[in-house]
Amino acid sequence: MCEVYPIRSPRRLCLKALAVLALTAITPAVGQTWTSIGPTQTTAFGGATGRVSALACSPSDPNLYFAAGADGGVWRSRDGGATWEPRTDFMPTTAMGALLIDPAEPRIIYAGTGEANFANHSRPGLGIYKSMDEGETWRHLAAEVFAGRCISRMVMDRSATPARLFASVTRAGGFPTRAAAKGHPLATARRGVWKSDDGGETWTAVLNLPDDDATDLALGAGGTVYAAIGNIFGGANNGVWRSVDRGDTWVRLAGGLPATNLMGNIALASAASMPSRIVALIARVSDASGGGASLRGAYRSDDAGTTWTQIAAAPSLATYGWYFTVVGINPADPADVVLGGLDLVRSANAGASSTNINIPHPDVHAVAFDAAGRLVIGCDGGVYRRRTGGWETLNTGLCLTQCYAGLSLHPTDADIMLVGLQDNGTVLRPGPTSIWRMVTGGDGGWTQIDQRDASRMFTQSQGVGSLNRSTNAGESFSGISTGAGTRAAFYNPFLIDPQSSLNMLYATERIYQSTTGGSSFTLLAPDVTGGAPAAVRCIAQSVSDPRWVYAATNDGRVLVSSDTGATFDLIRTGNPGWPRITRELFIDPTDPRTLYLAGAGYGTEQVLRTTDAGRTWEALDAGLPNIPVNTVAADVRTYPPRLFAGAEDGVYTSGDDGRTWERLGEGMPRVPTIDLIPDFGRDRLVAATQGRGVWVLPYVLCLGDFNRDGGVDGDDVRAFFEAWEFGHPGADLNRDGGTDGGDVEVFFVAWEAGC
Repeated sequence: MCEVYPIRSPRRLCLKALAVLALTAITPAVGQTWTSIGPTQTTAFGGATGRVSALACSPSDPNLYFAAGADGGVWRSRDGGATWEPRTDFMPTTAMGALLIDPAEPRIIYAGTGEANFANHSRPGLGIYKSMDEGETWRHLAAEVFAGRCISRMVMDRSATPARLFASVTRAGGFPTRAAAKGHPLATARRGVWKSDDGGETWTAVLNLPDDDATDLALGAGGTVYAAIGNIFGGANNGVWRSVDRGDTWVRLAGGLPATNLMGNIALASAASMPSRIVALIARVSDASGGGASLRGAYRSDDAGTTWTQIAAAPSLATYGWYFTVVGINPADPADVVLGGLDLVRSANAGASSTNINIPHPDVHAVAFDAAGRLVIGCDGGVYRRRTGGWETLNTGLCLTQCYAGLSLHPTDADIMLVGLQDNGTVLRPGPTSIWRMVTGGDGGWTQIDQRDASRMFTQSQGVGSLNRSTNAGESFSGISTGAGTRAAFYNPFLIDPQSSLNMLYATERIYQSTTGGSSFTLLAPDVTGGAPAAVRCIAQSVSDPRWVYAATNDGRVLVSSDTGATFDLIRTGNPGWPRITRELFIDPTDPRTLYLAGAGYGTEQVLRTTDAGRTWEALDAGLPNIPVNTVAADVRTYPPRLFAGAEDGVYTSGDDGRTWERLGEGMPRVPTIDLIPDFGRDRLVAATQGRGVWVLPYVLCLGDFNRDGGVDGDDVRAFFEAWEFGHPGADLNRDGGTDGGDVEVFFVAWEAGC
């Protein structure tokens, strides 16, 4: 190694360094393949996974099942649910709403994208997938027709030639209205009922009513089709509609059904062996915040919908019947009726009486009967099948878990992680396993593992003031009082000071502080939002100077504090995003005034950076596709920093300050990424998704590839010395606090080695 001088000009490089400029070694800047680490199942609810939005069982093969995850794509089982394999990971969206097996050609499968359950995590879709070979391969259809909305049901009428395919279409979910659509440009486009006479290639609207959602479909005999128009907020056209001419003309049915203005979400089913029998499950109208949507009633018609009678059988819908209403009728027995909501009821006499069946997991979204006549349900815990005396869990390997932001990593054990899940509590990964242990219940939210004392862990469930603490590494948790305010972004974000375990921050619409490790909290800052009903959805604290704290609210405000949260200055408004808890803020670990901000909306600035604590901003998203970005991170060891964006369809990266972006790594499906943790001390990135659990990507910093273009060549020399000349922290490769000859030596050792 020749002597390297502490100089400020690349012109005075030693001869050996100049001699190797001609060498070129191509090495990847990052690892190539993401690995799923679960949770495929949790230890609760018989082995729960995430939400299943649709099921389809083969009419002839009792072992062939298809399941659609709310955000997890389509999965197939060929052994009656004993094992599963994902079939649509290569398709452009994993948000699913409907499945249909062609009744005459059962090798043909249709999957309608977009989850039609109206929740804040019920995302829009991108058309319809079609398989001609039992799910082996798929084609993408009707993206331009249905993008931005959701397919709630698909049915096929083969009473004449050509066969006619119907799809019912709803808006994407959320409160405020369409929050889950995140501003998709087609979110308000035409919904209602559509038909296709060419197997889904082209579509025509046949029941199009202003601002109305078609929540379900059912087939009668001889070309009769039934449609549920079930705007969850109520509407002049809500009700059950019938067509007797294969969908060409429609009339709304009355004859014993509730008044139109009293009906909200509606589910339908017809009896295959008695097509004149129709059952409807109806929720009450919801208010603007999602409340009040309890059970209106269940109704049956035995004369093809002309007259209706309210039946005794009906499940609980709690107050959110917009989220779950489903009816199933055994195709071999028209008296065997199943109705699902928060719970499940079953009737053996067409609804005259019923039995409440204890289910392994609440919130039923799908009901099916397999070719052996067995009842199968899909719910927020996955897939379960009824057997004599109980249920059997069919979730082995079925990774559909929906993580919330707030994943935590263990400071010394790379395998241990803590994350909150939609309706499946908070789960702890105890080691190298895909089955995670549920440690606290409810909907699991933000988590924290104390990086100085890993025996201290914190979890929460939905609602204001819900916080749990463990002092024995997650073996047990106790609730603690926060003295919190009145509002929450479904959850309340909280932090442990990176330099002192005793100091914590907790945010509602206000900011609270603990100096006792969470034993007690006191009010630190008053309302930082623009007013009710807004709340803080994200807070971040600088690791280099904990006095600097940033907050983002679900009314679009971004604020900064330089006194550990006692006072805040407003630095940005109108920042789009999700109403629930997020990790949209990333503070440069070497500079508390440099903040990266994600914009979770279509048609907006998706990645922003300020280097002066919010006085000025620059957009870094020129090369990103137009898709919401939920979370951001940066590797500031490079120059310019390598950027990472967790988007609605996976993870992207940029090595040129956002001028160009590319999808990061292979193997991860196009799943919504809600959290992204740089774990550079272990040479990896960790991503939490809403629909497919947690993923890990090897990320090895290649110091020789200074410009991060995937090659080690002369361009890296020029880029390094540009940064070195100006004293940029990215050129401080030996991390001694300055740029000098030692950094030049580190660079050329790596450069000559090819990495």
